[in-house]
Amino acid sequence: MSGKAVIWWVRKDLRLEDNPCLAAALAAGGPVIPVAILDPLHESWGAAPRFRWGLGLGRFAETLAGIGGRLILRRGKPLEILRALAGETGAGTVVWSRHYDPDCIARDTEVKSGLEEAGLTAKSHAGHLLFEPWRVKTKTGGFYKVFTPMWKAVRSADLPEPERAPSKWPAPEAWPGSDKLEDWALGADMRRALPILESHQRVGAAEARDRLGWFLDGPVEGYDSARDIPGEDGTSRMSPHLAWGEIGPLTCWHAALRRREEGSKGAETFLKELVWREFGYHLAWHTPHIVRDNWREEWAAFPWNEDVTPEVEAWQQGRTGIPFVDAAMREMWVTGTMHNRGRMIVASYLTKHLMTHWRIGQKWFEDCLTDWDPASNALGWQWSAGCGPDATPYFRVFNPVTQLDKFDRNRRYADAWIAEGRRNPSETALAYFDAAPLSWGLSAGDPYPDPVVTPEAGRKRALGAYEGRKF
Repeated sequence: MSGKAVIWWVRKDLRLEDNPCLAAALAAGGPVIPVAILDPLHESWGAAPRFRWGLGLGRFAETLAGIGGRLILRRGKPLEILRALAGETGAGTVVWSRHYDPDCIARDTEVKSGLEEAGLTAKSHAGHLLFEPWRVKTKTGGFYKVFTPMWKAVRSADLPEPERAPSKWPAPEAWPGSDKLEDWALGADMRRALPILESHQRVGAAEARDRLGWFLDGPVEGYDSARDIPGEDGTSRMSPHLAWGEIGPLTCWHAALRRREEGSKGAETFLKELVWREFGYHLAWHTPHIVRDNWREEWAAFPWNEDVTPEVEAWQQGRTGIPFVDAAMREMWVTGTMHNRGRMIVASYLTKHLMTHWRIGQKWFEDCLTDWDPASNALGWQWSAGCGPDATPYFRVFNPVTQLDKFDRNRRYADAWIAEGRRNPSETALAYFDAAPLSWGLSAGDPYPDPVVTPEAGRKRALGAYEGRKF
């Protein structure tokens, strides 16, 4: 090897292929030292994201070891760790894959400045997205505030083929010291839910590729309609793999593009979903307030409840008395994910029927979702609440009872997650009570609760709050 060592700061890009940052590191011609850092930003994540990131790190470390590499683990402030690691290894360059939410941007800007002051080369690379947010522009040169025009602008984009994975790792003569992953205890806050949640995880690049292939070989044909049926296995389930970078967006794009070219209408819809993810980051880059504040400023004075009331606690615990809402909330607690139709229903119920601020729901999802993504989470909540870009009309209040009748006619989904009142409840429904905190005092033998707010009363209350306001 002819070049100096390169440090690859591994974040949410736990893969070898379709990784422009890794390709750049390898092209330098010297040893490449991958390092994952448990920094203050990571430690501020919710319990489920930290747990799932830990699983991903463990699997990726195994992948690296299989080709002669090693994943170095360090805990602390990134700038301090990267400067120290450069001194230990003689590295002259640090590279990483870009992120686009304001917290990551602030951290990475500080790190880059500090590394350059120390005489090191610091370079960020694309790879987390298909399109850099500043490169996708409207005809007038602005950014997109509505999804459909953005989709039309990029649907025929000519994107490069994914980078190939290395077959052998360019290792240094001596590896620097590393923390042990188990000492980070990234799953500790899951408490008694840990083994149950872990049993539902599919982790790593190989799992991601297998699932994508399975989806595009069959279920994609019915994706237009099946993606709305929570009781069917009709979606790609790529969200955790994309969130943690176990599969690259270019890999998903090109695989689905080939299916679209073969005439699959479902593949077109799947490509739209990939671009919806892009739309979230497009907005997080151009309007960073979206991750914390109402995107539409005229919603600032809206009288949402901002306290965790008993009604909100019932929502968090899947005990609202509304089967669609409760099934979805329990699915999330047990598996770490939630069907997209369920996400729409629980968000609408919280922000409209319970008149509670979307930030409370956003924070709960951040704590419970293993596919948590800061841009998608913020966009989804504001879309449902009506205060975001391209939002559902504020006056549209989903009826969770008729939604269940429409999308879960045979009650397969509800039966899978609700145990109370059933003679032979499913294993998944019972698992919820094994995973729920003891402090909640729940039992599968409890009677199913009456609605904390009926659909009719909730709709009336929401429409009354909207009346006379200009949005």
